[in-house]
Amino acid sequence: MRIAVVGAGFAGLSAAKVLRQSGFDVTVFDKAPDVGGVWSRTRRYPGLRTQNDKGTYHLSDLPMPAHYPQWPTGGQVQQYLESYVEMFGLGAVLRLSTEVVSAALLDDETGWLLASRPAGQDPVTVERYDHLIVANGIFSDPLVPSFDGREDFTAAGGRVLAAGDIHDLAAARGKNVLVVGYGKSSCDVAVPLSDVAAQTHLVARELLWKMPRKLGNALNYKYLLLTRMGEALFRYLELKGVERFLHGPGDGLRRALLDSVGSVATRQLKLRQLGLVPNGTFQDIARSTVSLATEGFFERVADGRITVHRDRTIRELLVDGGRPAARLDDGTVLAADLVVCGTGFRQHVPFFDDALHARLQDAAGNFMLYRQILPIDVPRLTFAGYNSSFFSPLSAEMAAVWTAAYLRGGIALPPRERMREEVHTRVAWMAARTSGRHARGTNVIPFSMHTIDEVLDELGLNLGRLARARQWLLPVDPRSYRGVTPRMIRRTAGGGATGRVEPNPAPRAAR
Repeated sequence: MRIAVVGAGFAGLSAAKVLRQSGFDVTVFDKAPDVGGVWSRTRRYPGLRTQNDKGTYHLSDLPMPAHYPQWPTGGQVQQYLESYVEMFGLGAVLRLSTEVVSAALLDDETGWLLASRPAGQDPVTVERYDHLIVANGIFSDPLVPSFDGREDFTAAGGRVLAAGDIHDLAAARGKNVLVVGYGKSSCDVAVPLSDVAAQTHLVARELLWKMPRKLGNALNYKYLLLTRMGEALFRYLELKGVERFLHGPGDGLRRALLDSVGSVATRQLKLRQLGLVPNGTFQDIARSTVSLATEGFFERVADGRITVHRDRTIRELLVDGGRPAARLDDGTVLAADLVVCGTGFRQHVPFFDDALHARLQDAAGNFMLYRQILPIDVPRLTFAGYNSSFFSPLSAEMAAVWTAAYLRGGIALPPRERMREEVHTRVAWMAARTSGRHARGTNVIPFSMHTIDEVLDELGLNLGRLARARQWLLPVDPRSYRGVTPRMIRRTAGGGATGRVEPNPAPRAAR
């Protein structure tokens, strides 16, 4: 069975590794010249580091190198993935600097025709594959606003770039820089830019809660949020065990704990003095993601090197006195030679046409994926990495295990209508819980382990009770899951599961 994987980040590489070990013929495409996805040198901005510490942000069978710092740099993460490729012999299946132009399902739905070409060049090569895995990354396509007045602004020498398009500091040296957004990328890139820019302003439509890496300069945040206990502090779709207590009789205790964390973060980061206390409560972090406080960011706000305009947006770009500038919605005009946008991403599959997108998404554009993996109405297709979480590498890898088991005939799926109902219920809940900040149904934060549990429980491959009990108080160690892939391969060696439903039929050769 020939499988095409589009994307060579954590999701695509772990999918390739698991599927090759499971006996499939795999080819991985990526238009970048190196592996890494968001960590590729073509997308790294100055100041990029991981949100997780190195002990929780890696794949199950290859920890981060011991000499890496607690929070590795973007370059170090990319080097880690290079070593993953070498360790598992994936180099032979990689087609880097190769863009997938289109992917079309054959009329008889027995496979896919993939058209690819050297990145940005011709000619186009068309090949047939039995199954397609989309691992292009839900944070791969920056969403840059369409600012009014941009044409005149550009003609006057102004530039508008996504944060990922800044690869060195030369473009900002001595310039008036305006950073848009208050998420991780905006705050990360603002710090090194402020070291070389004439002035640096940051425009934030809405402030997010920031978590210090060490709360009270002592307790690593991983012990608070990268544990099952930390996850249980937020209300899941279905409550079980201790969660029933925490969101029932123990709700006061739960709220007090979250409020205390918010209070400590406010004092430690001096948010009140800086006028940067977000609206709402600290538990609002569950709406989208936890954004770690960028080292040096609040210090630069305090000393004036970075000026934050909170609860503001850019009304228009313009030319003021012959120089490029921006007008905010309160009328403030700021000189702006360079506008850097950390304004989110568009979740879509660029090589699918509109008709195929319509089969994958609901009317609001949410991806309707069972287990964040399987489209119910499109055959021979699965997704990898469409389950962004606190443990994105591990989440993607366990989704790859699910896909391999599915293709080997090792999953007894519910009827289609039940799967469809479950997906609709989950997406509606996600949209309501996050006020729409759920990345079109692909962001499962903060319920990382709930999602992994559901995937592995369906396979009968979850960790034992004792191992999961340790994760309540200790940060989740991906190495605990290194035996899942070989167990799946042994369990599915017979080639079938009683009562299996096949909405996306695989060739008999795969069974």
